[in-house]
Amino acid sequence: MAEQTAEWHRSSPDAVVYLPRGTGDEDNEHFLVFEAPGGQELLALWTQSSCEGRGDNRLMLARSADGDSWSEPVRIAGARPQSGDLQASWGFPIVSRSGRIYVFFTRETAIVDNNRQGSGAMGCIASDDGGHSWSEPANIPMARNRFDHEDPAVPRNWIVWQLPIRDRRGKPVAGYTQCTSQSRLTHTYPNWVDQDSRSAFMRFENIDDDPTPDDLALTWLPQDRDGHEVTDTLYPDISVAQEPATVLLPDGGLFCVMRTMTGHIWYSLSADDGATWRDPEVLRDAKGDPIPHPMSPCPLFRLADGRFLLVYHNNPGRKGEYDQFRRTWARNQSNFLRHPTFIAVGRFSAADHQPLRFGPPHKLLDTEGVTIGPKGTAEIATYPSLTEWRGRRMLWYPDRKFYLLGKHLPDSLLATIDPDQDRP
Repeated sequence: MAEQTAEWHRSSPDAVVYLPRGTGDEDNEHFLVFEAPGGQELLALWTQSSCEGRGDNRLMLARSADGDSWSEPVRIAGARPQSGDLQASWGFPIVSRSGRIYVFFTRETAIVDNNRQGSGAMGCIASDDGGHSWSEPANIPMARNRFDHEDPAVPRNWIVWQLPIRDRRGKPVAGYTQCTSQSRLTHTYPNWVDQDSRSAFMRFENIDDDPTPDDLALTWLPQDRDGHEVTDTLYPDISVAQEPATVLLPDGGLFCVMRTMTGHIWYSLSADDGATWRDPEVLRDAKGDPIPHPMSPCPLFRLADGRFLLVYHNNPGRKGEYDQFRRTWARNQSNFLRHPTFIAVGRFSAADHQPLRFGPPHKLLDTEGVTIGPKGTAEIATYPSLTEWRGRRMLWYPDRKFYLLGKHLPDSLLATIDPDQDRP
């Protein structure tokens, strides 16, 4: 494992948000940076622990007035480091029109279904002073379906990871992964990637009225199915379709991409605000070739100029000696397949069956296979976010789920990989 003191330089970041101190803070991920109410600051929200899966997840918040210098983070929910406290995991913010900040998260309860960090109630805290103080956590009721444990006292298995977007009516929409309760399955499989799962959505109907958590109104989507399904390559009796990243298209449609166990990104499209969706299909580049990607998040962002940005790893789950399709893993294959990180620019084309057309890949970030942190992972830019603030476009990314960093994406870079660059 690499020496950690200066290893954060490897990806040549343009900003540093957090470097671990070695105080039970060595795992930092699910890194969501967003504008504070009023636009005078950036806020960074992430899930921190001593090690992923160890059982001490907490939500951390830091702030910056310039995007370069960041405050010492504070814990706003969840377990103290290396404690036996109940966890708060995978928090995501929504800022109401008036400036109230809501943060929702997977809140661990005394009863656990599949695993402690992915099973729980939907917790909520709120702030009316820009995130300086927070309400006591409350639980938001969640709709249940046939993939949940039959006992309603057992919580759902669910995770949201990417920042919610607003649909054409201005309603916030968050995509989430639902994993099937193992109590419902005839077979389970040894590798974590082969887990029966679907992608679905929640819409926040009245959040701009600043309701208390008890008065929040949510609509659970889609209405035409239980969620998006994609058949697992090794085990065709299960679906693996997870971590939907959703954008609003110029024509008002919703477009989402999902990670799968096929070696490629898949997508779906809704023309009616998420009520019904097209059956998922493989995502293709401008040449018509499937876009390769391992079992890893594949963020998609709509840029202020109307273009789109896809973040992915550009390998099909097999690279060198590593292969996510092995039935037996001696070590976590994903730790070595989630690098380098590439970006591709997308353009909207209403006439095309796949309405986003993606240009060539550009390698943006690389760990060169060097591992670091308590997981011993080489991954980079898994669970990032993007801001366009004060004239600077930044990708905010975890480096090996250890350091939290930022990379500037200037127009000059994106112009070189724009799918329209050769058009008159």
